[in-house]
Amino acid sequence: MHDRLEARKHKRPLSSKAEASGDDNRQDKRSRPARAGRVNDEAIVAEVGSRVKRLRTEAGLTLEEFAAQSGVSRAMISKVERGEKSPTLAIIVRIAKGLNVSMSTLMGAEPDPAQVAVIRKANRLAFKDPETGFERHNLSPTHLDNDLEFLLHRIPPGETSGELPPYKVPTEKYLVVHEGQLTIQTGEARYVLEAGDSFYFDVRESYSFINAGKTPCAYYLVIRRRRL
Repeated sequence: MHDRLEARKHKRPLSSKAEASGDDNRQDKRSRPARAGRVNDEAIVAEVGSRVKRLRTEAGLTLEEFAAQSGVSRAMISKVERGEKSPTLAIIVRIAKGLNVSMSTLMGAEPDPAQVAVIRKANRLAFKDPETGFERHNLSPTHLDNDLEFLLHRIPPGETSGELPPYKVPTEKYLVVHEGQLTIQTGEARYVLEAGDSFYFDVRESYSFINAGKTPCAYYLVIRRRRL
């Protein structure tokens, strides 16, 4: 899903021009093919559903047990697993929490040990809420040695992420608004941010991201999960 850059031997010396453009000559041919699909694309919905069923089965959970654990109805989980329903953001977040995995993992992100990684725009792992148009773009590779995620969120005017639950592990979020106006509700508190404003919060209760403005909102978000 991204290009890896690594040094390669050349049979003949590079010209100064070639050396100046070394990035082009060091791209790993094993880079994965573009996969710019979103969760509401039919093939991606089927993949997510299959992944949810596999993870639930590996955890030894029945549909009834998983419904109680995730807070998502049995009927909805069954439809998602069969690829019949494109989940909203609120539902897929609850499913990921119930499985004790990140949303990115549920979306198909694979561990990447590369020391240097380039994620092309066309290769981003992306999610789009089929009801609100809320977009989530994963901008970072998945590393096993840390619990960080770098994301881009976009919210259409008048839309919201919906109420999202706290995590099972201590989690912090850092964000900066790129464009538009963003309202963050965490518990009973509300904070209104404008373009250029930044914000931090320790996720201990339910929260939501809201675009109450008349123009699109976009913001960059870093998620840090603290290991227990």
